[in-house]
Amino acid sequence: MTTDSVVTLAVLVVTVGVLVLDRLAPVYVLAGAVGVLLYADVIDTPVALSGLSASAPATIAALYVLAGAVTATGTFANVVDRLLDSKRPMLAFTAATAAISSVVPNTPLVAMFAPRVVRWAQRRGANASRFLLPLSFASILGGVVTLIGTSTNLVVADLLVQAGEEPLGVFDITIVGLPVAIVGVVLLATVGRRLLPERTAVAPDLVQRGREFQVAARVVADGPLVGRTVADSGLRSLDGVFLALVERADDTHADPTALAASPDTVLRAGDVCCFVGDVARIVDLHAFDGLTPLEEHHVSSAEGPGTRLFEAVVAPASELVGSTLRSVAFRGQYGGAVMAIHRADGDLGGQLGRIPLRAGDVLLVLADDGFVGRWRNDSDFSLVAPVDDPPPERRNRTGLVVAATLGMILLAAFGVLNLFEAAVLAAIVVVAGGAISMNEGLRAINVNVVATMAVAISLGSAVSISGLADEVADLVERSQSLGFGNVGIVVVTMLAT
Repeated sequence: MTTDSVVTLAVLVVTVGVLVLDRLAPVYVLAGAVGVLLYADVIDTPVALSGLSASAPATIAALYVLAGAVTATGTFANVVDRLLDSKRPMLAFTAATAAISSVVPNTPLVAMFAPRVVRWAQRRGANASRFLLPLSFASILGGVVTLIGTSTNLVVADLLVQAGEEPLGVFDITIVGLPVAIVGVVLLATVGRRLLPERTAVAPDLVQRGREFQVAARVVADGPLVGRTVADSGLRSLDGVFLALVERADDTHADPTALAASPDTVLRAGDVCCFVGDVARIVDLHAFDGLTPLEEHHVSSAEGPGTRLFEAVVAPASELVGSTLRSVAFRGQYGGAVMAIHRADGDLGGQLGRIPLRAGDVLLVLADDGFVGRWRNDSDFSLVAPVDDPPPERRNRTGLVVAATLGMILLAAFGVLNLFEAAVLAAIVVVAGGAISMNEGLRAINVNVVATMAVAISLGSAVSISGLADEVADLVERSQSLGFGNVGIVVVTMLAT
């Protein structure tokens, strides 16, 4: 072995050891390894920066923007929920994840699905940890079915082209990858789910119980909730949200009658359900099938790229005190839609638009990023602060996101564009079409993952440049002497990898 290959091997061994200790983030460890090889003159600056010019990290960054648009619009929300609500949720969910992962790289796919799994688990009172690791594994298994299924396939394909060989086709590896994926999914759904530990996130739940908001939603006529009891509809078992009462109007145009929301209460079209819960669960009600929040028309007009949630506390001297949201035309005057209200003594009840506001009431407002700047120092509010929870999903842009995703897959699959070009085009479409703003798209990119991939590619280039890769390849080639032929080479290559 040459001196450079020995140094590279030593750096790799130390790198793996540091990664196993789990004291530093992988990106720092890998970048440190590349830096050591650079200053040891094993590689030069172009090799050290080669990962930044590779197409795979940039492709993943573009796909993160697309994933952000999927999350912001709730494009796959109903799909995920229906899979998890099926009779065999683990099998259905992992099989569907693997199928989608065969054409969508697994890193952004997990970024798309994971928030939906967590929110579904919160609504159902289930344990999200039992589905998150199978989600990761299923996406990896699906990634071996086609060339565009995972970033590592793309890296190998790029290296093959650089070596002057014929490029791989999208489905060239399917004959091997599909059986592996099927067996893996079956194992995940049967044996695997019994091996997963129970993990409960206690701290976030305790923190969010401190402040509860109220929101009212109407039962949609001809919707799935009409004629069902509160218990059968699932409204009684929502995690983090409590159905406090049901308001029912009659034909006399009198004020609605408030009914106790017992499990046996039968819901009718037009009933107004008043919920109490924390911010994240209140926002989830906008996606509940069969319910329409009473402020939906205001919220829809406020939705769009760049919007987020804010908490605005009504000041003692505010003109809002004693007024209702309707009487002050809050949406037009303040440029935001009130989605829910919190009151310290919990004495609210009824529809938000008809509740006289008091000093100290906390309004959950959906508005653009400039809301804080406009009203932070205004006498109407004693405090205006952004909320970390995501805003309600922009369902009116789901068609655009679906079209961009399908277009990307088809353009890449039929070779019209390479995956990098197709992914960038899809990202441009969802940003230009208003599914996600430029700032939201940038925030959706997991810089840590992209940077880790880039420095890992640089480290791989260092292994090749130093001669270590040739040394390993020679050892693999000698496996022919064992008498196993080409099969032996494949087995040894897999073991070495």
